[in-house]
Amino acid sequence: MAGSKVQNIIPLDVKERLRNGEKLQIIDVREPGEVMSGKIPGAKNIPLAQIPGRLAEIDPNVETIVVCRSGGRSAQACEYLMSQGFHQVRNMMGGMLAWTGDVE
Repeated sequence: MAGSKVQNIIPLDVKERLRNGEKLQIIDVREPGEVMSGKIPGAKNIPLAQIPGRLAEIDPNVETIVVCRSGGRSAQACEYLMSQGFHQVRNMMGGMLAWTGDVE
């Protein structure tokens, strides 16, 4: 999909929207060992390399926020998802390093 640009969202917006009860699908593309240090409550862990084989676990009809440690892998995941026809994907800028909300 040429010309499609990954849309970013800042962690504060994600936190506010979750607090407001918005239905967001959060996909954490870090490795399981990284996720053990804490993930956004309700986030689903699908490591970046596993995304192609686990697309069925991601609902294309729900806005999806993709998260990693610093924003690099999640941007790659967004590009891939967009190439697979997902339109409501956003990359959380700064990743978990920038996240100030709760973790589980």
